[in-house]
Formats: sequence, structure tokens, C-alpha cells
Amino acid sequence: LLNYHKFNIPIRYNSNKFITIKEKMENIDYQNQTIITRGIIKAAVLMSEFGAESILIEQTAQRLGRALGIDSVEISLIPSAIVLTTLYNHQSVTTTRRVHHKPINMSIVCEIQKTVIELEKNEHDINYLTETLKAIQPNYYNRWLVVLMVGLACASFSYLQGSDLVAFFITFLASSTAMFVRQELAKRKFVLIITFGVTAFVATMIASISQINGISSTPNIALASSVLLLAPGFAFVNSFLDSLKGYLMMGWGRWMEGIL
Repeated sequence: LLNYHKFNIPIRYNSNKFITIKEKMENIDYQNQTIITRGIIKAAVLMSEFGAESILIEQTAQRLGRALGIDSVEISLIPSAIVLTTLYNHQSVTTTRRVHHKPINMSIVCEIQKTVIELEKNEHDINYLTETLKAIQPNYYNRWLVVLMVGLACASFSYLQGSDLVAFFITFLASSTAMFVRQELAKRKFVLIITFGVTAFVATMIASISQINGISSTPNIALASSVLLLAPGFAFVNSFLDSLKGYLMMGWGRWMEGIL
């Protein structure tokens, strides 16, 4: 960008005159910078809510800033909020947004990455970013397919651990029912800890059928396998990755969230 400023290279033909990169950037006043800052932090909040790595959130915010003509973007991440500052021509705008944790959905993260690439390749303004972020919707799998696959996964794990066929089918029933209950509680926006507690209760209650009158010789395996759907694997992976890459606050926050 500094080279373009120096040589004043034209980039677009409009209204019978060339618009240069230098002229385009000089059009960013305080109000426009505020709007750009809001758009960048909106993208960062969406990525954080749906499970993106902290380093990816920071890099995405910086790339958006450069694509929209901002000199520098500084960002501070904590598990419950994001603070972002844009710097342009010795002028800064700072804003803070609350982060509400939602179910992990990488389709949102991918769509935001596609938007960043489009902004870098083509001449779009902040309105393009704003409209694109508003149009992004989570890409959910069919809920009954999820219930079926979760039940099969937990039952298969119990079989790998040496359960008999009775325990296998009881595990399938318990984990499938628990997943359905979890979906219903999430749909009604219950607190995450309550959702996990009720789901675990339902799973273990159904799995305890394997202990009645000795119908299964491996009841403990059925009990353990029926609650595997609650294992926060993605949260633990992200917590370690964030900690190793220097984002200790985010790492500890995500680790504690997984523990709870």
C-alpha cells in the first residue's frame, strides 16, 4: 500500500476519471472508520462464538482491516468478550463486543473466510461485508441423522471395549435418546450446564437397564459409553492450541468450559 501511495497508481475507472488507492484511503473519515470497525468485530465475534481458533480470529480481523483500507487492527481476546481497535492515519477507534457461546459450527467460520478472500481479490466496501455477515446462516445437519449417528458411535465404542450385544443395543438407545433430549434443550436455549446435566441423567438412567436382573454381562461399559456424546473434544483441542500459540486467557477459558 505504501508503494501505491508513492506512485499514485490508478485502480478503478468511474465517472470519467481514475480513482487511486491513495484517494480511496483518504476518503476514510472517523465515521467510516467506526463503521469498518463494527464490521470487523462482528466477523470476529461470529468466529469466536462458533469455535474458531484465537490465532485465526486475529489474522482474519487484520486481513479484513487491510482489505478495507485500515492501517492496522489490534485485537484482544477473552472468552466472554472481544476488544478491537482500528488505526488509520494516527486516528483510532475502539469497540467491545460480548461473545455468547454457541454450538460449534465450522460452516460459519468457512463462510467468513470466503468473504475475506473475496474482499482481498475484488474492490468491495464495508457494505459488502455487512450484508454478507447478515446473510450467513449456520449449516445444520438433519437432526434425526445426528441422533442416529451419535447412537451408533457410542454403541460402536462400547462394542470395541468388549460389551455384549445387549449392552450394545442399550447403549445405542440411551445415547440416541440423550442426544434428542440435548437437541430439545438447546432449541429452548437452556443454560449449557443444565443441558449437559439433564442429558447425562437421561443417558445413565436408560443405560442402567443393563444392570436389571443381569440381562447384560457388561453393564459398566454401557453406562460409560452412553455419555460419550458429552465429551467436549473440540473445546479441549482448541484450549491446547490457543495456549501453545500464546493465547493463555482463551486457552484457560475454553479448557474450563470443557471441564464444566
